[in-house]
Amino acid sequence: MDIYEAVKVRHSVRQYLDKPLEADVKEKLEALVAQYNAESGLHIQLVSNEPKAFSSKLASYGNFQNVSNYFVLVGKKRKKLDELCGYYGEKLVLDAQMLGLNTCWVALTYKKIPEAFQIEKDEKLTVVIALGYGETQGKERKTKDGEAVCDDMQSMPKWFQRGVRYALMAPTATNQQKFKFELIDNYKVKAKTVGIGPELKVDLGIVKYHFEIGAGVDNFEWV
Repeated sequence: MDIYEAVKVRHSVRQYLDKPLEADVKEKLEALVAQYNAESGLHIQLVSNEPKAFSSKLASYGNFQNVSNYFVLVGKKRKKLDELCGYYGEKLVLDAQMLGLNTCWVALTYKKIPEAFQIEKDEKLTVVIALGYGETQGKERKTKDGEAVCDDMQSMPKWFQRGVRYALMAPTATNQQKFKFELIDNYKVKAKTVGIGPELKVDLGIVKYHFEIGAGVDNFEWV
Protein backbone atom coordinates (compact mmCIF):
# COMPACT_ATOMS: atom_id res chain seq x y z
CA MET A 1 0.00 0.00 0.00
CA ASP A 2 1.33 3.44 -0.90
CA ILE A 3 0.43 6.83 0.58
CA TYR A 4 -2.28 7.47 -2.03
CA GLU A 5 -4.05 4.21 -1.28
CA ALA A 6 -3.67 4.83 2.46
CA VAL A 7 -5.53 8.13 2.13
CA LYS A 8 -8.39 6.41 0.31
CA VAL A 9 -8.83 3.40 2.60
CA ARG A 10 -8.12 4.97 5.98
CA HIS A 11 -11.20 5.59 8.16
CA SER A 12 -11.62 6.27 11.86
CA VAL A 13 -11.76 3.12 13.99
CA ARG A 14 -12.81 3.05 17.65
CA GLN A 15 -12.99 -0.68 18.40
CA TYR A 16 -9.78 -2.71 18.36
CA LEU A 17 -8.64 -6.28 18.77
CA ASP A 18 -7.03 -7.16 22.09
CA LYS A 19 -3.65 -7.51 20.42
CA PRO A 20 -0.33 -5.79 21.21
CA LEU A 21 1.65 -3.98 18.55
CA GLU A 22 4.01 -6.30 16.73
CA ALA A 23 7.63 -5.63 17.70
CA ASP A 24 8.81 -4.60 14.24
CA VAL A 25 5.78 -2.34 13.74
CA LYS A 26 6.38 -0.64 17.08
CA GLU A 27 10.05 -0.12 16.19
CA LYS A 28 9.11 1.51 12.87
CA LEU A 29 6.59 3.79 14.55
CA GLU A 30 9.10 4.89 17.17
CA ALA A 31 11.63 5.68 14.43
CA LEU A 32 9.01 7.79 12.61
CA VAL A 33 8.13 9.62 15.83
CA ALA A 34 11.81 10.45 16.35
CA GLN A 35 12.13 11.64 12.74
CA TYR A 36 9.06 13.88 12.89
CA ASN A 37 10.03 15.31 16.27
CA ALA A 38 13.44 16.22 14.83
CA GLU A 39 11.79 17.91 11.83
CA SER A 40 9.13 19.80 13.74
CA GLY A 41 10.45 20.45 17.23
CA LEU A 42 7.40 18.66 18.63
CA HIS A 43 7.45 16.15 21.49
CA ILE A 44 5.20 13.44 20.04
CA GLN A 45 5.26 10.18 22.00
CA LEU A 46 4.05 6.65 21.33
CA VAL A 47 2.38 5.05 24.33
CA SER A 48 1.92 1.28 24.14
CA ASN A 49 0.30 -1.35 26.38
CA GLU A 50 -1.45 1.34 28.42
CA PRO A 51 -5.21 0.67 28.70
CA LYS A 52 -6.18 3.20 31.39
CA ALA A 53 -6.58 6.26 29.15
CA PHE A 54 -9.38 4.58 27.22
CA SER A 55 -11.00 2.67 30.06
CA SER A 56 -12.78 5.65 31.59
CA LYS A 57 -16.41 6.77 31.30
CA LEU A 58 -15.29 9.36 28.77
CA ALA A 59 -13.88 6.63 26.54
CA SER A 60 -17.08 4.61 26.90
CA TYR A 61 -19.00 7.69 25.79
CA GLY A 62 -16.76 7.82 22.73
CA ASN A 63 -17.49 4.12 22.09
CA PHE A 64 -13.82 3.10 22.33
CA GLN A 65 -12.91 -0.53 23.02
CA ASN A 66 -9.57 -2.26 23.62
CA VAL A 67 -7.43 0.84 23.10
CA SER A 68 -4.06 0.35 24.75
CA ASN A 69 -1.82 2.12 22.24
CA TYR A 70 -1.90 5.78 21.26
CA PHE A 71 0.17 8.73 20.13
CA VAL A 72 0.22 11.85 22.29
CA LEU A 73 0.71 15.06 20.31
CA VAL A 74 2.73 17.34 22.56
CA GLY A 75 4.81 20.42 21.87
CA LYS A 76 6.04 23.74 23.18
CA LYS A 77 3.29 26.34 23.48
CA ARG A 78 3.37 28.50 20.35
CA LYS A 79 1.07 30.05 17.79
CA LYS A 80 1.00 27.18 15.28
CA LEU A 81 1.26 24.26 17.72
CA ASP A 82 -2.18 22.87 16.94
CA GLU A 83 -1.59 23.04 13.19
CA LEU A 84 1.82 21.36 13.51
CA CYS A 85 0.29 18.59 15.63
CA GLY A 86 -2.39 18.06 13.00
CA TYR A 87 0.16 17.95 10.17
CA TYR A 88 2.61 15.54 11.80
CA GLY A 89 -0.10 13.55 13.50
CA GLU A 90 -1.70 12.83 10.14
CA LYS A 91 1.67 11.74 8.81
CA LEU A 92 1.72 9.14 11.58
CA VAL A 93 -1.91 8.18 10.92
CA LEU A 94 -1.15 7.36 7.28
CA ASP A 95 2.17 5.69 8.18
CA ALA A 96 0.24 3.49 10.61
CA GLN A 97 -2.31 2.63 7.93
CA MET A 98 0.49 1.51 5.61
CA LEU A 99 1.82 -0.68 8.44
CA GLY A 100 -1.52 -2.47 8.75
CA LEU A 101 -2.87 -0.49 11.71
CA ASN A 102 -5.99 1.59 12.30
CA THR A 103 -6.36 4.91 14.07
CA CYS A 104 -8.76 7.51 15.44
CA TRP A 105 -8.12 11.17 16.30
CA VAL A 106 -9.30 11.92 19.84
CA ALA A 107 -9.63 15.35 21.46
CA LEU A 108 -11.73 14.80 24.59
CA THR A 109 -12.94 11.25 25.20
CA TYR A 110 -9.88 9.90 27.00
CA LYS A 111 -8.22 10.26 30.40
CA LYS A 112 -4.74 11.70 30.83
CA ILE A 113 -2.40 9.20 32.50
CA PRO A 114 0.53 11.32 33.77
CA GLU A 115 2.94 8.41 34.22
CA ALA A 116 2.43 7.23 30.61
CA PHE A 117 4.11 10.20 28.90
CA GLN A 118 5.97 13.45 29.54
CA ILE A 119 4.77 17.03 29.28
CA GLU A 120 7.28 19.73 30.21
CA LYS A 121 6.18 22.98 31.89
CA ASP A 122 6.35 24.96 28.64
CA GLU A 123 4.51 22.26 26.65
CA LYS A 124 0.90 21.43 25.88
CA LEU A 125 -0.88 18.21 24.97
CA THR A 126 -3.07 19.02 21.99
CA VAL A 127 -4.75 15.75 20.98
CA VAL A 128 -4.11 12.01 21.02
CA ILE A 129 -4.48 9.37 18.31
CA ALA A 130 -5.81 5.93 19.24
CA LEU A 131 -3.88 3.16 17.52
CA GLY A 132 -4.14 -0.57 17.02
CA TYR A 133 -5.52 -3.44 14.97
CA GLY A 134 -9.13 -2.56 14.25
CA GLU A 135 -12.04 -4.94 14.51
CA THR A 136 -13.07 -3.42 11.17
CA GLN A 137 -11.54 -0.95 8.73
CA GLY A 138 -14.09 1.73 9.63
CA LYS A 139 -16.70 3.38 7.46
CA GLU A 140 -16.49 5.94 4.70
CA ARG A 141 -17.95 9.32 5.67
CA LYS A 142 -19.78 11.93 3.68
CA THR A 143 -17.67 14.77 2.30
CA LYS A 144 -18.29 18.18 0.78
CA ASP A 145 -17.67 18.77 -2.90
CA GLY A 146 -14.75 20.81 -4.18
CA GLU A 147 -16.81 23.95 -4.81
CA ALA A 148 -17.63 24.10 -1.09
CA VAL A 149 -13.99 24.56 -0.12
CA CYS A 150 -12.61 26.38 -3.21
CA ASP A 151 -14.18 29.13 -5.29
CA ASP A 152 -14.33 28.41 -9.02
CA MET A 153 -12.90 24.93 -8.52
CA GLN A 154 -13.36 23.82 -12.13
CA SER A 155 -11.06 26.54 -13.47
CA MET A 156 -8.17 25.54 -11.23
CA PRO A 157 -5.08 23.64 -12.44
CA LYS A 158 -5.33 19.87 -12.34
CA TRP A 159 -2.73 19.58 -9.57
CA PHE A 160 -4.74 22.02 -7.43
CA GLN A 161 -7.99 20.13 -8.01
CA ARG A 162 -6.26 16.88 -7.04
CA GLY A 163 -4.94 18.53 -3.89
CA VAL A 164 -8.45 19.62 -2.91
CA ARG A 165 -9.84 16.15 -3.55
CA TYR A 166 -7.25 14.63 -1.25
CA ALA A 167 -7.89 17.31 1.37
CA LEU A 168 -11.56 16.39 1.33
CA MET A 169 -10.60 12.81 2.24
CA ALA A 170 -8.86 14.05 5.39
CA PRO A 171 -10.36 13.43 8.83
CA THR A 172 -11.67 16.51 10.63
CA ALA A 173 -13.31 16.94 14.04
CA THR A 174 -16.97 15.84 13.86
CA ASN A 175 -16.42 15.70 10.09
CA GLN A 176 -16.88 19.50 9.98
CA GLN A 177 -14.56 20.19 7.00
CA LYS A 178 -14.41 23.91 7.85
CA PHE A 179 -11.57 24.93 5.58
CA LYS A 180 -11.00 26.67 2.25
CA PHE A 181 -8.21 26.77 -0.31
CA GLU A 182 -7.23 29.68 -2.54
CA LEU A 183 -4.78 29.80 -5.44
CA ILE A 184 -2.68 32.98 -5.70
CA ASP A 185 -0.42 33.90 -8.64
CA ASN A 186 -0.79 30.43 -10.18
CA TYR A 187 1.53 28.64 -7.74
CA LYS A 188 0.91 29.98 -4.22
CA VAL A 189 -1.76 28.28 -2.12
CA LYS A 190 -3.50 29.69 0.93
CA ALA A 191 -5.36 27.37 3.30
CA LYS A 192 -7.54 28.75 6.06
CA THR A 193 -10.24 27.73 8.52
CA VAL A 194 -13.77 29.10 8.22
CA GLY A 195 -16.43 29.59 10.87
CA ILE A 196 -16.17 28.17 14.35
CA GLY A 197 -15.85 24.61 15.59
CA PRO A 198 -13.70 22.26 17.66
CA GLU A 199 -10.02 21.71 16.86
CA LEU A 200 -10.06 23.81 13.68
CA LYS A 201 -6.31 24.48 13.74
CA VAL A 202 -5.55 20.78 14.18
CA ASP A 203 -7.84 20.09 11.23
CA LEU A 204 -5.98 22.71 9.17
CA GLY A 205 -2.69 20.87 9.66
CA ILE A 206 -4.31 17.58 8.69
CA VAL A 207 -5.88 18.89 5.50
CA LYS A 208 -2.72 20.74 4.45
CA TYR A 209 -0.79 17.47 4.58
CA HIS A 210 -3.48 15.79 2.50
CA PHE A 211 -3.40 18.64 -0.01
CA GLU A 212 0.37 18.20 -0.36
CA ILE A 213 -0.07 14.49 -1.08
CA GLY A 214 -2.61 15.14 -3.83
CA ALA A 215 -1.10 18.27 -5.37
CA GLY A 216 2.56 17.37 -5.14
CA VAL A 217 4.84 19.63 -3.11
CA ASP A 218 6.86 20.64 -6.19
CA ASN A 219 3.83 22.29 -7.82
CA PHE A 220 3.19 25.04 -5.28
CA GLU A 221 4.22 26.83 -2.10
CA TRP A 222 2.14 27.75 0.96
CA VAL A 223 1.42 31.38 1.80
